Amino acid sequence: MDKNLKYINEKRVERTIKALESNNMSGYFVKNEEELLAKIDELIEEGSLVGCGGSMTLFETGIIDFIRNGKYNFLDRYEEGITPDEMKALFRKSLCSDVYLTSTNAITESGELYNVDGNGNRVAAMLYGPDKVVVVVGINKIVSDVDEAINRTKVISGPTNAKRLNVNTPCKTTGVCMDCSSPDRICCEYTLIKRQRAKGRIHVIFIDGNYGY
Repeated sequence: MDKNLKYINEKRVERTIKALESNNMSGYFVKNEEELLAKIDELIEEGSLVGCGGSMTLFETGIIDFIRNGKYNFLDRYEEGITPDEMKALFRKSLCSDVYLTSTNAITESGELYNVDGNGNRVAAMLYGPDKVVVVVGINKIVSDVDEAINRTKVISGPTNAKRLNVNTPCKTTGVCMDCSSPDRICCEYTLIKRQRAKGRIHVIFIDGNYGY
């Protein structure tokens, strides 16, 4: 990456972390996946019950494999052969986990986390339940404000996830949100986390680079 653009990106991350901290959330910036896993190891105690939300970022950064290493009690939603009933039970257990790992659809420079869910299990855990929420986010998901966050979900994260999940929605075909009524619609629960009452419950780790949708 051009050094001048890199400098601008880092300053944007700095502003966002400062805003997060003013909203009672913790922010960190890591340069690569190695530093990221070291930070994860620092934040999550050995033996912790760990749940996670659906996230390409957690796969792309190696976090899912890292959490599976046996050091943690991982509620693995990606375990092969898991049934729908087992998945439902796992989602409920995740609401009472020690630590919840996820990414976010967008984060504003004002330190706000914007997310859109299909079932709501991910945003539910982010809002309440787990004592600690660790959000891993590439710098590609930083936006100026809530309006840009909303637009990002309509033109990037929503359609891309629809394609990944191979659901029968108009956005999968058109590449942009049509605010559909499809039975397969994955954009059903909308949340904006502006602030935390419990200081330091939410930890946001920015990783240098583009990750997830």
